Amino acid sequence: MRVFSTVSEQLPHHCWPVPDVAGLEQQLYQRIGGSAYQLMWQAGEALLTHITQRYAEARHCLVLCGTGNNGGDGFALAYLLQQSGLEVTVVEASLHNQRPSEASRAKVVWEEVAKRCSLVPGDPWPGDVDLIVDALYGIGLRQPPRDETQQLIHLANHFDAPIIAVDIPSGLDAQTGQPLGVAIKATSTLTFITLKPGLLTGKGREYSGTLYSADLGFTRLCPHETTPITCLTEHDLPRWLPPRQASAHKGDMGKVVVIGGAEGTAGAIRLSGEAALRSGAGLVRVLTHRSNILPLLSARPELMAAELTDESLEEAIAWADVIAIGPGLGQSDWAKNALNQVKLSKKTMVWDADALNLLAIEPDKRQNRILTPHPGEAARLLGISVAEVEADRIAAAQQLVNRFGGVAVLKGSGSIIADGSGQLAIAYVGNPGMASGGMGDILTGVITGFLGQQLAFFEAACAGVVAHGHAADLVAQEYGMRGMLALDVVDKLRISVNPLHDNDE
Repeated sequence: MRVFSTVSEQLPHHCWPVPDVAGLEQQLYQRIGGSAYQLMWQAGEALLTHITQRYAEARHCLVLCGTGNNGGDGFALAYLLQQSGLEVTVVEASLHNQRPSEASRAKVVWEEVAKRCSLVPGDPWPGDVDLIVDALYGIGLRQPPRDETQQLIHLANHFDAPIIAVDIPSGLDAQTGQPLGVAIKATSTLTFITLKPGLLTGKGREYSGTLYSADLGFTRLCPHETTPITCLTEHDLPRWLPPRQASAHKGDMGKVVVIGGAEGTAGAIRLSGEAALRSGAGLVRVLTHRSNILPLLSARPELMAAELTDESLEEAIAWADVIAIGPGLGQSDWAKNALNQVKLSKKTMVWDADALNLLAIEPDKRQNRILTPHPGEAARLLGISVAEVEADRIAAAQQLVNRFGGVAVLKGSGSIIADGSGQLAIAYVGNPGMASGGMGDILTGVITGFLGQQLAFFEAACAGVVAHGHAADLVAQEYGMRGMLALDVVDKLRISVNPLHDNDE
C-alpha cells in the first residue's frame, strides 16, 4: 500500500474517467484472486494507516456509513479502528435499505464487536468525537443525496472535527468535480485504486482537502494499463525541462514575438513578455501601442519593444519562431488588423485574451496554435454559459479542441489541457491566490517561451501550466495567498523552470 500526499510526496499520474473505474476494480479482483469484499478490507487497512499517520491524536472516531460498498469500507474501518483501541461510533444513513452483499458482510463483522447500536439520521452525536470518517457515497452518485443523508452531511460539515472522505467526498461528482447539491467538505480524502477527475478539477480541490491515494496494489498488478487522463504536478517538470547544454546560446532558446497591449494596457503585454523571458526564451520582441514602449523598456530593458504597425508585424512574424497574441490587445480595428495578419502565418502560436474574444466572433480551426481561455472566454467560444463550462470542464476542453483545433488549456482550479489526438491532462498545482489580474498573461508568456525552446505543443502547454501554478505555490508558501500579484509569480518562475538546477553536478 502506498499513500501519497500533495505536500511532500508525488501523487500518482494515473487518473481514470469514472465509467472506467468499475472495470479497473474487476481487473484488480482477478489479479488478487479475490472479490470486492477482500478489496473492502484492503481499503479499511489503508484508511487505518492514514488515520494513524495523519490523525494520531484521534481518540473517538465517528464513521458515517452509506448503503453501498463505500459504506462497506466504513464498516470495515470501524472494526479495525475499534480493534486498534479507539472508541468508534457508527452512524448509518439508513437502517432499512438493501445493501450489496459485500457491504452487508462487513456490517455483520462490525456488529459482532460494536459496543453500541448504530446511530441513524436524527440521533444526537457524541460530543467528544474528534474525527469524522465520511463513507456515505462513493463514485457512483449521479443525483443529489437523499434528504436524510443531506442532514448527515450538513452535521458533519458544521461539527468541530476534521473529516476524512473515503474515496471521494460524499455528494461530489467524481467525474466533473461539481457538488450534487450538498457535499462533504473534507479535511483530507483518501482515494483508492486510481485518481478520479472530480478530485482534481472544478470544485474538487475545495471539497476534497488534502488529497492522498492508496492504489491497493493496482500499479503493481496492472502495470501495463494505459492512463486516459494524466495528473500533472511539479514533479513532472524535470522531464520537460532538462538542464541546458553547456554550448547553448540565445538563438537555440527561441525567438518569440508577443503582440498586444492597446493604449493603457502596457501591464498585460509586459507580464507576457517578461514571463516568456523568465521561462527561458532566448529573445523576446513585444509589439504594442506606441504609448507603451517607454514604460516597457524602463521596466524590463531585456524586452525588445516596438510599435505595432503593419510593417513591424510583418517583419516580426518573419523573424519569430513563436507568436503570442492577445494580452491587452482589445477588439478595435487596430487589434483586428493585427490578428488578421497573424492568421496568415503557419508558425507556432499562442492565442489568449482578446484574440480569443475575436476568435469567438470569427471562428476558424487550425492546428498550429494553443488556446488558453478562462471559463468566461471558453463560454464565448463555445456559445454556452460559464455555468455550463464549469459543470463539465473536461467536456468543455474537448469541445474547444474539436471546434478550434490545436491544443486547448481551460484555465481554472485544476486547469485542463487537451489536444486533438485524445491526450488529456489535469494540472494539480496552483492556489486561490492566483485569483488576481495578470495571471493569465503570465501563462501565455510561459507557454510561448517553452514553445520557443522546442517543446511540442501538448508538452509546452502542460509544462507551462505546471510551472506557472508551481511558481504561484512557491509564493503562497513564502508569503501566503492573499495579496499575491502577478509579478510575484513571475519572480518565482526562475525556480519552477529550473527543476534540476542547471548548475548542479
